[in-house]
Amino acid sequence: MKRENYISWDEYFMGVARLAAMRSKDPSTQVGACIVDSERRILSTGYNGFPAGCSDDEFPWEREGGFLDVKYPFVVHAELNAILNARGKNLTNSTIYVDLFPCNECAKAIIQAGIKEIVYLSDKYKDTESTIASKRMLTHAGVKFTQLCVEHKTLTINLDIK
Repeated sequence: MKRENYISWDEYFMGVARLAAMRSKDPSTQVGACIVDSERRILSTGYNGFPAGCSDDEFPWEREGGFLDVKYPFVVHAELNAILNARGKNLTNSTIYVDLFPCNECAKAIIQAGIKEIVYLSDKYKDTESTIASKRMLTHAGVKFTQLCVEHKTLTINLDIK
């Protein structure tokens, strides 16, 4: 008899995205992304952080201050990092799993990469102009977006296997 109470594919891929988010050094918001093809193969992952070669100790993590004193002009979002980390793999008709609904800049990259579906957990910025613009572009481009309702609210990974 097979084991019961195993996680769904959506929970698995969102779990990979959440695990990727744990690599982020951002003190306020950690976001991860996982891109999957139609055959349920992971094509790429990413998380929010500074570009390669830009030290986490030499660039700002602050949220408020002058333009060059805050993280926003320097941080690469998880979705864009996942697209860039794919290193030229064909992302056409793939699905991206991401913790937080994509901003307008990431929506542009998702559309241009040929990703056809977004599965997300949180839409906490739904009333911002960035998210409104994002949804407008995604809808117009035919990209489906679905908020994931999970059965398993917590996934525990034990690395202490004996």
